[in-house]
Amino acid sequence: MKKYRDHYFLKAKQENYPARSVYKLQEIDKRFTLFKSGQKVLDLGAAPGSWTLWAAERVGPSGRLLGVDIQETRTGFPGNVRFLCRDVFSEDPELMAAMDGLAPFDVVMSDMAPSTTGIKFTDQARSLELCERARDLAVRRLRPGGHFVAKIFEGPDVKAYTDGLRPLFESVKAFKPKSSRSESKETFVVALGFRGLPE
Repeated sequence: MKKYRDHYFLKAKQENYPARSVYKLQEIDKRFTLFKSGQKVLDLGAAPGSWTLWAAERVGPSGRLLGVDIQETRTGFPGNVRFLCRDVFSEDPELMAAMDGLAPFDVVMSDMAPSTTGIKFTDQARSLELCERARDLAVRRLRPGGHFVAKIFEGPDVKAYTDGLRPLFESVKAFKPKSSRSESKETFVVALGFRGLPE
């Protein structure tokens, strides 16, 4: 077993997180300060729930978090979390009602990834499509001043994607956490300070 798996995999187990991805969000939050007490957060691609648990701790009992994923999870969540097993891009009535009840959100975050094929170009294109759809949802659901985070596979389209966010946010950065596997092609786009949609 590789060293990174030893460290982060075992640390996640010891700290009762379902996946090592929690440490990526911790690094992002430490660098960019996404979360505050009382915020409302939308977590896209939430299963198995590590990001959801961490964000729920950060926003505290007065905050609210909606996690959505096409896969179920057995993770137990605190009372300030609602998890729905749904396609987040669907018009499912229960999902729409849950979003409408909490929006506008302070943070929309996406750890979504496509089912990988091993074909670099295909995987990058599918990742970009997910990120574009996540962005489109985020800008409809974020409050002014809110933040958006999305995982994207590194490739030639990342710059155009980040450039497209710049008119909508005060600051847009690409960030690769130390807890990402060294051979991983993922990076995270962090967009802070939503300006609101143009008139």
